[in-house]
Parts: sequence; structure tokens; C-alpha cells
Amino acid sequence: MFEKILIANRGEIALRIQRACKELGISTVAVHSTADADAMHVKLADESVCIGPPQATDSYLNIPAILSACEITGAEAVHPGYGFLSENARFAEILTEHGITFIGPDAEHIRLMGDKIQAKDTVKKLGIPVVPGSDGPLGSDAEAQKIADDIGYPVLVKAASGGGGRGMKVAETAKDLTVAMATARSEAKSAFGDDTLYLEKYLGRPRHIEIQVLGDGKGNAIHLGERDCSLQRRHQKIWEEAPSPALNISERENIGETVSQAMRDLKYKGVGTVEFLYEDGGFYFIEMNTRLQVEHPVTEMITGLDLVIEQIQIASGSSLPLTQDEIQFVGHAIECRINAENPKTFMPSPGKIAHFHAPGGLGVRIDSAVYQGYSIPPFYDSLIGKLIVHGRNRNECMMRLKRALGECVVDGIETTIPLFVSLLSEPDIMNGDYNIHWLENYLKES
Repeated sequence: MFEKILIANRGEIALRIQRACKELGISTVAVHSTADADAMHVKLADESVCIGPPQATDSYLNIPAILSACEITGAEAVHPGYGFLSENARFAEILTEHGITFIGPDAEHIRLMGDKIQAKDTVKKLGIPVVPGSDGPLGSDAEAQKIADDIGYPVLVKAASGGGGRGMKVAETAKDLTVAMATARSEAKSAFGDDTLYLEKYLGRPRHIEIQVLGDGKGNAIHLGERDCSLQRRHQKIWEEAPSPALNISERENIGETVSQAMRDLKYKGVGTVEFLYEDGGFYFIEMNTRLQVEHPVTEMITGLDLVIEQIQIASGSSLPLTQDEIQFVGHAIECRINAENPKTFMPSPGKIAHFHAPGGLGVRIDSAVYQGYSIPPFYDSLIGKLIVHGRNRNECMMRLKRALGECVVDGIETTIPLFVSLLSEPDIMNGDYNIHWLENYLKES
């Protein structure tokens, strides 16, 4: 086991990793920008190193600075959290070259799944169902038109190196496709430096279902159930729950075993999430995230497992300690992402927190690094906390969520808490009857 781990991240996820390390008796090193000098993860770490100015490119994405911090402190491993360098294959390689363990998958798997075209081709060969579409990069508009004619409109144009909804456009007709291609190429080039595109069938009312996997890189892999992440705004998740209200036991077991077998064949190491669109009983692969997910606490609540501890132990060389039969799913869990944003316009709301009170009680968990008097900097993601609740069933979970939201106080800035309060009065949400377009339509009408 490691004696010292450097956490190459900030905010609630840095604090989350720190807690897991403490429970394993591992010393922690926090890195931070000058804007995060007073951050909670810095205050609670055993050691801290300032790695640059506020801009992420000069600090949290600064590989030489992070590497220097490892050498200065003697950190044996780096946990990247999510975002920033968590899916940067070159970062993983550089750490390995310097004798430092990257707590995550092998670089080859990060690189493979980071290219959506290669990822789709790979999982298809591994037996995972995919959305009908192009078999590789689109070479011309004419080629795209032919594929679209074959699979039928509407179609979705996507950037091969995309993420967060950028470089993604829907085309309802052949005329729309030409415009969608040009727009997606421009966005992809600007955002990712890569204008490679591919094309998929656009599903009308799908849900977003993702399968949590855990492998040890030695051919052992299991799944930890699914999460339903269908409540999204601009392709960004805001609410996640497990198990999905839409799946039956047979569907859950079949897709879980399909994904687990694929990860065994791939010899995948660490945690990962295989994401699908689900419609009319069919699963269609979207992408695989080779890192810890923001919504991982939902899975932890229904399985009783600490995914960060599992990550660390596997990275240290341990074999998978559990078999699929030993995984028990208990109750229902929901996570709400609390952002420092106006709940109607979604404009960021950085600033000083005048008052803060976290909800509590049975089955309530809040993952947050904010505190009363803390000033939220304007340089990073607006996520300031995650409220996670667990109940014996979905109805109890929903009532507990309503109660917990009523207890949560964050004064001095605007947050998205009022949005979640409103959602809990909607019949579709209470009944679990929603898809990936539901929230966008709701916000247009409200």
C-alpha cells in the first residue's frame, strides 16, 4: 500500500479522495492554485504545494508543476479525481516514467476510450451494443449524407474528441446535415483542436443509463449496477439515481454482465463507467469514462462500497477482492448536483458564502468542500456540492431528498437548490417518467 498520495484536483472531489486516504492510513498532499489557498482540501491535507496562478492551464493542468510537487513531497502515487488530467493518457505515462503510480487505468485504455470512434469500434468487437452510424471518421459531406440516408433521419453529428455537448449537432433532414457538419467541425476544432466527426442515429426519447465497472487489470471485473442520469441540461447531468426506474431485473443483469465480460476481455484496471442511451428495451453505447464519475456516491450508497478506496487498492497491485455474487444492491439513492448558479438562467454565481448549513439525518450525505466564509472563485466549474440521499425504496428516497433540500442553507450566492425543490413537485419526476430531453423542455416552459 502507498504511504503518500498526491491529489491532483480541487474542491469536493479532492476532499473526497482525502477522506478515503485517511481511512487507509495514507498521508495526503494537496496541490492548489493561488485562488485555492484557503480551500478545505488544502486546510485538511498533511502537506500542500502551490502549483500556479488561478487559471487551470497554469496550475491544475500544469503537468511539470504537479510532477515537481510529487518529487518535493515524495508522493508515490497521484489520484487525478475527475476532470482536469483524469483522462490524460500522456499524464499517466509521464508519471509512470518517473516511477509514480497513476491511480487509474493504463494509459492505453485511457487513450483508446478517449477517441470515441476507436472506443465504439472496440466495444462493438467486445459484444457491447452500439448506436447505428458511421464505422469510422467522416471523410466528406457526401459520405455523411449516404450514411444518414441508410440509417434514417434524424441523425446526430458528434466530435470524435468531444465532451460536454460541444461538437454535437442534430440534423433532421439532408439540408440540416450540411449545416450541422460545418458547425460541429468548427466547434470541435476550437474546443479540442481536432475536427474529426462521426455520425450516429438520433434517438427520440432515450434515457441515459450508465454501468459502473471495477476491474483489477488481471482479467477480473465486476459491475456495480447502473445509474440513471437522464435529467440533463445541455448534455450536463444534474440529477442521478440508482437503480434506474426504467429497467427491469432481467435488463439490469444482462447489460451488467455484458459490460463486465467486455472489461474482463479488455483487462481493464480501476473504476470506469460505460454509458448508454436506452430506448424501448435497447441499449446503445455512447462512451466510456475511464475515471471516477461525479455521481459515484449514488453507487456507493446502494452497494456500501467505497469506490475511491477500491481504486487505491487496485492501483497498489491488489486483485479484485469481490466477485459479482458478493455485490448486494440495497435500496434507492439519488444525487443532486448543487451548482453556484442562478437556478433559472444558470449564470455562474461566484462569491462569498455568508451562511452554510448542511442537511443531515438518516440516509443523507453531502459531499462539499465549502464552508461559511469561503469565497467561491470564478475560475473553475460551478459545482460546489452534491446532496446524496438513500432510502429503502424510491418513494422514501424522494421524500428524504425533499426534506434534506429544505434543510440545506447556502446564503450569499445563488445556487440550483430551488430548481431541485421545483422538480420534486413534478409528477413525471415523482414517477420516474423522464428522458434526456425532459429537463430542457421543462425549463423552456417554466
